[in-house]
Amino acid sequence: MSGKPAARQGDMTQYGGPVVQGSAGVMIGAPTGVACSVCPGGMTSGNPVNPLLGAKVQPGETDFALPGPLPFVLSRTYSSYRTKTPAPAGLFGPGWKAPFDIRLQIRDKELILNDNGGRSIHFAPLFPGETAFSRSESFWLARGGVPALHESNPLYLLWQSLPEDIRASPHVYLATSSLQGPWWILGWAERVPVPDDALPAPLPPYRTLTGLVDTFGHTLAYHRDADGEFAGEITAVTDGAGRRFRLVLTTQAQRAEQHRQQAVSEATSPLSFPDTLPATAYGADSGRRLAEVWLTHDPEYPDNLPAAPLARYEYSPRGELAVVYDRSGTAARGFTYDPPHPGRMVAHRYAGRPETGYRYDAAGRVVEQRNPAGLRYTYTYDRNTVTITDSLNRREVLHTEGEGGLKRVVTLERADGSVLHSDHDPAGRLIAQTDAAGRKTEYRLSPGSGLLKEVIAPDGRKTEFYYNSQRQLTGTVYPDGLQSRREYDARGRLTADTLRDGSTTRYFYDSPYSEYPAATEDATGSRKQMVRSRYGQLLAFTDCSGYETRYEYDRFGQLTAVHQEEGISLYQVYDSRGRLVSRKDAQGRETRYEYSMAGDLTAVTSPDGSRRETVRDARGNIISATQGGLTRRMEYDAAGRVTQLTSENGSHTIFTYDVLDRLTQETGFDGRTQRYRYSATGQVVCHEEADLTTLWHYDESDRLTRCTVNGEPAEQWRYNERGWLEEISHLSDGHRVAIHYRRDRRGRLISERQTVHAPETNELLWQHETRHDYSDKGLANRVTPDALPAVEWLTWGSGYLAGMKLGDTPLIDFTHDRLHRETRRCFGDYELTTAYTPGGQLQRHHLNLPQLNREYTWNCGGQLVRICGQHETRDYQYSETGRLLSTRITSPRSDLEQWTFTDPAGNRTAARDKYPVLPESFPDNRISQDVDNVYHYDEHGRLTEKDERRIRPQGSLSHHYGYDNRHRLTHYRQMQPGSVLTESRYLYDPLGRRISKRVWKSQEERDLNGDGYLWLNPTPEVTWYGWDGDRLITTQTDDTRIQTVYPPGSFTPLIRTE
Repeated sequence: MSGKPAARQGDMTQYGGPVVQGSAGVMIGAPTGVACSVCPGGMTSGNPVNPLLGAKVQPGETDFALPGPLPFVLSRTYSSYRTKTPAPAGLFGPGWKAPFDIRLQIRDKELILNDNGGRSIHFAPLFPGETAFSRSESFWLARGGVPALHESNPLYLLWQSLPEDIRASPHVYLATSSLQGPWWILGWAERVPVPDDALPAPLPPYRTLTGLVDTFGHTLAYHRDADGEFAGEITAVTDGAGRRFRLVLTTQAQRAEQHRQQAVSEATSPLSFPDTLPATAYGADSGRRLAEVWLTHDPEYPDNLPAAPLARYEYSPRGELAVVYDRSGTAARGFTYDPPHPGRMVAHRYAGRPETGYRYDAAGRVVEQRNPAGLRYTYTYDRNTVTITDSLNRREVLHTEGEGGLKRVVTLERADGSVLHSDHDPAGRLIAQTDAAGRKTEYRLSPGSGLLKEVIAPDGRKTEFYYNSQRQLTGTVYPDGLQSRREYDARGRLTADTLRDGSTTRYFYDSPYSEYPAATEDATGSRKQMVRSRYGQLLAFTDCSGYETRYEYDRFGQLTAVHQEEGISLYQVYDSRGRLVSRKDAQGRETRYEYSMAGDLTAVTSPDGSRRETVRDARGNIISATQGGLTRRMEYDAAGRVTQLTSENGSHTIFTYDVLDRLTQETGFDGRTQRYRYSATGQVVCHEEADLTTLWHYDESDRLTRCTVNGEPAEQWRYNERGWLEEISHLSDGHRVAIHYRRDRRGRLISERQTVHAPETNELLWQHETRHDYSDKGLANRVTPDALPAVEWLTWGSGYLAGMKLGDTPLIDFTHDRLHRETRRCFGDYELTTAYTPGGQLQRHHLNLPQLNREYTWNCGGQLVRICGQHETRDYQYSETGRLLSTRITSPRSDLEQWTFTDPAGNRTAARDKYPVLPESFPDNRISQDVDNVYHYDEHGRLTEKDERRIRPQGSLSHHYGYDNRHRLTHYRQMQPGSVLTESRYLYDPLGRRISKRVWKSQEERDLNGDGYLWLNPTPEVTWYGWDGDRLITTQTDDTRIQTVYPPGSFTPLIRTE
């Protein structure tokens, strides 16, 4: 009874009465369902190796996957690990397993499940109708034989989804990893008896995967031959959508004969190619292999079946998988094996990529991984440690505890010397982690289900999780007290999802067997309808207004067309490898894409003929990008990190990293160097740049609390008891500037207030508050700007804007088209109409004031080329790189053309024919001079002085700029020799938004001799600024107050009050 329910239905008690209500979730004794090893794909290193196993692994390589319910996804998994109780070699040869290679060995004292990772998972024998749960692997194994399980069994509902004959058969075993299914059915292949067989023929001492069944009535069936040379092997598959596939198999003898015939026809000496294969460490080998997979029936495309196999395979003379061909016939994968050890992979390659090699020790463990285009890894194994060293001499040490499938890493020594600790329960499940700073995070599991029920952060904050009887997440309580909830129907389908802010989305299904929702209803009550194909693909989406978007797909499930309202369509074409090669709109404007053999995008040709080309290295990293004859280049180190970026000007930016791949130094095009340091837990704690050192400090919850620059206080963050940001403050030119936030009980922002206090008196100099309100349906429908009546947004449907009120006065009405784009705006006596091109671009704005009308013209590349008004037209030209080249402004009285010259990197330059002495490029991206001015910069790259070239009677003007330690402009002076003409000072809030401007202007006076002189007015002109997020909404001086209202989510002004 090890690892089985503490009390099972049907068990007899001491006095003879049966147990009628068991505890299926409470286990006793030693665990059952323990694997012989850890999961091969669980922890990997490099490309990839599992260091805990010492095994070369290739987890989950998918050769094809067509959409649909219970689809036939053909995938392969490789592991060089060899279990002591292997199943026979599968259809891909030794070391490889496919999902259909799962096998259950039935022995007298145990059950052994050979999974698709090449492992053996051991269970105690099961009685008919009995179930067992593997706590370490998190799946159930069950045995048929009863029509129903007891209601206390977690599998009770899922059991009823099985066909009755399967439930009732004690010879059928089943497995599932979820109480929502699907079931993996482990049965046996029917066999045509031969004359000498005893009848009835006994069942084999093993079970193989015969199909999958879900709760929606879908079945994936594996058809196995009943007789002949492939008896018991899968030769056909019917997926859950009704597609049928044919699997073409070959025997070792057939492949050997084919090889000999080919050698004769080519007049070459044949290789040694035996007719049979011996057993290997990966199990007995019948020599039968999968050669091709064909789609033979498709209910949606019955007359349009592929003329080539979906996948094709070649094998070595020893039956090892050597080459995988995709549906285009391209050799997508290649593998090489160790001659003395059949099935032991020593190299593999992807199409267009260099080969990665592996070396093993005498025990069959990988000790070296060679990547010609990347890092090389070596592995050293001791009893309870594994040391991994890469070619950059970075070293990690894994300390382990436990054996077999319960082996876990308990201590990880990282390359920088930091140490991480992990704690696990007896089933190998993570229950605590201690980070490099010694802080412990706990993960508390449910004793019965093993599900995560609580996470306790190092600061004591808790996140709690709640589940229903089917182990589906129903609620999450966050450390701030907010909650999210989920509801499900009897079939386990999501019916309601409530977010932290209390908004709920509901899901509706059109039948009990529908896997996907047919409609959703958001928090506003607006309903959206979906129509799907039999393959689950979205065919039509109808929004709450009844407007529809339609989708089309090809037989491989790739999106080929999207049809929206207003005649907007998009068409996509793919090549034989499934790569997007063309995208065309309804106007016929086409963008084309090109790829390398490795599948990397190498060129994009736009509708206007412009071309962007990309060159990549052997690993697929972009090493150059060229457009219009200009090229940017990148260089990488062995770890794939960008080490140098070269601009179109030939200038370089250099990047340096630490042993944990974190950026530690950056030297820019201008030679400016910035350095970064990190805490033990990976947070940025220090930034150094020239003479500035910035330090960040965090609390136990990893929240920023304060920042210093050169030891002086900078920003400070304050949080309330729920952990929400309440205030950010700092000093700006001696003034204490703060931003205060208030939130409602759902955590939504309801107020943002900016304050400025005087340096010495702490007098409140400026205060600006914006308040936000929400409708009963959760929409942000009202904003109250400082000193203005409330602005209310009138919406319909899911929040589409219909109008605006200022206070109780309706001001604006909006009308939209079938794509919810604004087409008409009414504001008092004014009416603005908007039209769009067939491609969806802005075509015109017409107001009932004709002089404000605008027409817009676009080229086939999507660039704006003309704006035409009643009195003026602007035409734009672009270079091959897409940069603005010229602007021509024509009107009845003038014709002006403005040229925009740039160097290769995009820095503005002067016309070479007119100003040949001026620089033709600025390699450091600092414009040092132009036609009008000479520019000076400090060591931080900030503009500090601008001197004009123009000669004036009183002397040329110069402009001087000063900055704070956050590189924000705080001081400006305009000067002539001996005089200050204007002086300005600026204040900023902690987010970098300008909050105040003070300007001292000069005045001209005369002395007693009548000579004129300049002096600065001691009283400045003060301007204050108020913000709502990133939008400037208030500008106030002593004389005026200008306030701007923006539409929700927009930065385009809508209303201005003054």
